[in-house]
Amino acid sequence: MDILEKQSRKKVEDRMGIFKIAIGLLLMAGDVMAQGQTPPMAEQVFKNVQILKGIPVDEFMNTMGMFSAATSMNCTDCHTSDSTSTWDKFANDTPLKQTARKMMLMVNALNKDNFRGVRTVTCYTCHRGDRRPQPVPSLAVQYGEPVEDPNMIDVFPPGQPPADQVFEKYVQALGGAQRLAALTAFTAKGTYDGYDTDQAKVAVEIFAKAPAQRTTIVHAPFGDSVRVFDGRAGWIASADKPSPLMPLTGGNLDGAKIDAIIAFPAGIKQAFNQWRVSSTTIKDKDVRVLQGTNPRQPPVNFYFDESGLLVRLVRFADTAVGRVPTQIDFADYREVSGVKMPFLWTTTWTDGQSTTRLSEVQPNVQIDAARFGRPAPAPPPKSQD
Repeated sequence: MDILEKQSRKKVEDRMGIFKIAIGLLLMAGDVMAQGQTPPMAEQVFKNVQILKGIPVDEFMNTMGMFSAATSMNCTDCHTSDSTSTWDKFANDTPLKQTARKMMLMVNALNKDNFRGVRTVTCYTCHRGDRRPQPVPSLAVQYGEPVEDPNMIDVFPPGQPPADQVFEKYVQALGGAQRLAALTAFTAKGTYDGYDTDQAKVAVEIFAKAPAQRTTIVHAPFGDSVRVFDGRAGWIASADKPSPLMPLTGGNLDGAKIDAIIAFPAGIKQAFNQWRVSSTTIKDKDVRVLQGTNPRQPPVNFYFDESGLLVRLVRFADTAVGRVPTQIDFADYREVSGVKMPFLWTTTWTDGQSTTRLSEVQPNVQIDAARFGRPAPAPPPKSQD
């Protein structure tokens, strides 16, 4: 027992040391960002980064999601089987990691030589969910029933109603412009379950303030997982992330802003410079699609059912290996102070899926401004023994 206790204590001390280093790095990162400088790059936080240098930590994690989506493999398929015990283990080389580096160089060369450097070809272009790209045509696919993905909206046919008309129907479905304008803040409680909680349902709290501030606290088994968007900047403080305080950048920051805005739908229309209208089906039901775009940013798709309610949102983040999507499906709309709000939503992205179910919402309550400030770095994970 003494030997086992010493080994267990040694593992805890090793993890504590890793988290102390990471906390130090991210505290420095916070100071750097406060001074208007760039956040730390992947190679400053991770070891043995050879190709994906010069990108922020959150974008680096998105690239891992792209690899997973393209090949239908998880983290330990490419990394060593003991990687989940400590982030340092992910630095160890494996044959698949070495192949992935060669593939990135190949794809970069293809885009540079044939598409003027635009990331037209990605891992998914060839793999399409298979570990090995298939060189032989599939007759089953060729002559089978076509699988339509409503998220792939790139054709905008004529004859669609103007965007203003779709927005007006949405506003009326929620309760009308006057009631929407009267909702300026709310708090909510409920449950959350996902990959990060091993599908266990845990308590979640949400704090939101118009026009675009939002904080979500998931009381996970390993400790609180906190996501904050203060109106301009965003962070994730969570012990299951590679850094205990991870600043959001690029498409992840834009995504956090969108998530905050849709809590107060009156601000959606003004959030984008241009709107286009299309239509598709989700689960055999017709939906109207509004696509909002801003200069130098990926588009955002909003899907509305026949009643006018928002049932899906799809946003994208550009990364060093291509564009990755995040899909949020909304359901169970209930009236809160005259405004319909979704009490159920499922978020799906390339490296996980989560479901949030609200049990109560308190509208127009006073919320301490500190709730939307930069969170403290997450402490080392709680023991789950």
